[in-house]
Amino acid sequence: MTLHATPRKRPAAWLAKRASGGLVQALLVIIGLLWLTPALGLFLSSLRSEEDNATTGWWTALADPAKLSLDSYTALLQDSGIVQAFWNTVLISVPTTVAVVVIASLAGYAFAWLEFPGRDWIFLVVVGLLVVPVQVGLLPVAKLLGAVGLFGSVPGVVLFHVAYGLPFAVFLLRNYFAELPREMLEAARMDGGGEWRIFSRLVLPLGRPAIASLAIFQFLWVWNDMLVALIFADSESQPLTVALQSQMRQFGSNIGVLAPGAFLSLIVPVAVFFAFQRHFVQGVMAGSVK
Repeated sequence: MTLHATPRKRPAAWLAKRASGGLVQALLVIIGLLWLTPALGLFLSSLRSEEDNATTGWWTALADPAKLSLDSYTALLQDSGIVQAFWNTVLISVPTTVAVVVIASLAGYAFAWLEFPGRDWIFLVVVGLLVVPVQVGLLPVAKLLGAVGLFGSVPGVVLFHVAYGLPFAVFLLRNYFAELPREMLEAARMDGGGEWRIFSRLVLPLGRPAIASLAIFQFLWVWNDMLVALIFADSESQPLTVALQSQMRQFGSNIGVLAPGAFLSLIVPVAVFFAFQRHFVQGVMAGSVK
């Protein structure tokens, strides 16, 4: 008689089985609700009057939702400074994201599949720029932008974000494009396809998950930035983060502007994330399963 030993379960398989249980899922739901509590409080505060926010906590609105109104948002839209700051944020975030994605896509394809002198050394320089903190370049770039007349303007802020967003973007897309099958690109070249046609018709569609992930990261980084805007933007070109920060000096009397303004600043990147969520997940999981 042949005895077969029962295979022992690996610790990873045991943990995976336990993690799929209902208790763990319920715990994750509770953690998610706790994580969303500050956002809920901010939203309810933006719908309450300044008097109610000054006297009671935001959670009291759950007992009397009839007092909630959109008056704070109406007043916010009538504040020319906040409205201008919001459009400045859009004018900074959108062009920066588009420029970084376009330039990094072209550079990533060149570093991955084109042969030219010094390619590997140039790519090493790009990788080395990843470790340079943004604070190192604030003063030199400020002097440079001042010399060309762009300091304190929206284009100056955009140029700074593009310059410091490109190293990571090129590194990410180059590594993603390099994983594409060589046989597929060689077959396209044998069929008479030029480099631009291969890039636009083949590489870009296949690289959509990584490009979408990069666009989300870049947009969120620029939209929520305050350090660069504090230095490079003046009162006419300041984004929403700087405008709200200036309101914090008089927090008690400006809660009617801060709460709806902060929630508006929050909801836009959240909407962008959920709009590209499917591509973002594909980009994060790319290469994890062969």
